[in-house]
Amino acid sequence: MRRATVYDVAERAGVSIATVSCTYWQPSRVRESTRLKVLEVAKRLNYIPSASARNLARGRVGALGLYSFDFCPVRSLEQGCEDGQEREGETDICTYPLYADEVERGFQQACWQMGQAVLLGGSTGSNPTRSVVDMAGRVDGLALLSWLGDISTLQRLATIMPVVMLAQNPGDLPVLYVSADNYAGLGELIDHLVGVHGAKRIEYVGSMIDPEMRERFHVIQERLTQLGRPVPLMPVDEGFAAKQPFQSVKAMQLARDLPDALVCENDQTALAVINFLRGLGTRVPDDVMVTGADGILAGQFSDPTLTTVQLPMQRIGNIAAHELARQEGKPWTKTKSVLVSEKLKIRQSCGCERPVIHVSDC
Repeated sequence: MRRATVYDVAERAGVSIATVSCTYWQPSRVRESTRLKVLEVAKRLNYIPSASARNLARGRVGALGLYSFDFCPVRSLEQGCEDGQEREGETDICTYPLYADEVERGFQQACWQMGQAVLLGGSTGSNPTRSVVDMAGRVDGLALLSWLGDISTLQRLATIMPVVMLAQNPGDLPVLYVSADNYAGLGELIDHLVGVHGAKRIEYVGSMIDPEMRERFHVIQERLTQLGRPVPLMPVDEGFAAKQPFQSVKAMQLARDLPDALVCENDQTALAVINFLRGLGTRVPDDVMVTGADGILAGQFSDPTLTTVQLPMQRIGNIAAHELARQEGKPWTKTKSVLVSEKLKIRQSCGCERPVIHVSDC
C-alpha cells in the first residue's frame, strides 16, 4: 500500500499543504477546529509527518555529520613474530582507532539528547576530499576527525556550513577547533617519569604524519630540554605507520639498548608495544616503562594497566555536536577554539604500585 503524503491529507481535509504542515510544526498558527480536522484525517490515513520535509522547508537537512577514518583494523599482528604478517582469523584490537569510537559515542549521545539525526562517514580510499564533499551535502554541520584532505576543500566548506575540526592544531580557518592541551598533559607525564622514576633516556614511538601526533612529540622534546635530559631528534619507531610495526623497538631490544621509557603517540600504540615486547621476553615496566596518551578504556584493563594522559574524548564529541547544533546550519565567520584539559592517569606500566581495590569500590 502506498504511504500517505501531505498532499493526501490536505485533499481529504480540504486545506492547503501549508496548513497541514503548520498543524504539526506550528499548531498555534492553525484554528483549533481546523487542526483537529487535519489530525483526524491524518489518523485515518495513517499519515506520518516528514521531519525531512520540515527541515528542507527551513533550508536545512536535519542531520549532523561526523567524518572520520575507517573503523576496521589496519592490520592483524602476531605479537613477537618475525615477519609481522597478517594471519587469517587473528585481529589485534590495538589496531582499531578506539579513541575515535569514544569521540563518536560522545557525538551520538549529544545528538540523541537533542533529538538530532546523525550521519557517520569516512574514507579509506585515496580521495578523502570527494567523500567529505559528498557527506557535506547531506548534513547541516560537519565535524572532522583526523582530516588529511586538501585545505581548499575545507576553506570552501567553511563558507557554507559550520565545520568543527577535532584533534587538530588550531589554524586560521573560520571553523571551530576542539583541541587537547598536550602541553599540560604530556608535560606532567614527562615530569612523572623523570622526577618519580628517574628516567634518564626517554624515546617516542609514533608517526609524524598526523598534526596532533607531531605536536605531542614536540611537547616531549621541549619538556625534556627544560629538564636537561637527552632529547630525541626523531621518533625511535613509527608504530603502525610502518610497514612492519615496532621493528626498531625490536632492534633496540636485541641490542640491549632499550631506553628507560617509551612514550607512545597514543594508547593503541602503547598497548601494542607492551604486547610486542612481551612476545620478545621483555617485561613492562621491569625492563622498560611504556606509556600512552588518550586514555581509552582498554588501558584500564590491560596487563599491566596503562599509564597515560587521559583526554575526555566523549566530551570532545559532545562539544562538537552541541556547537554544530547551536549554529543551525550557519557557518562561523571567524576562527574559534576550545581547549580541552588532559589528566595524567598513573597506573602500572610506568612502575607504580598496583592500586589497592576495595570491595566497596567494585
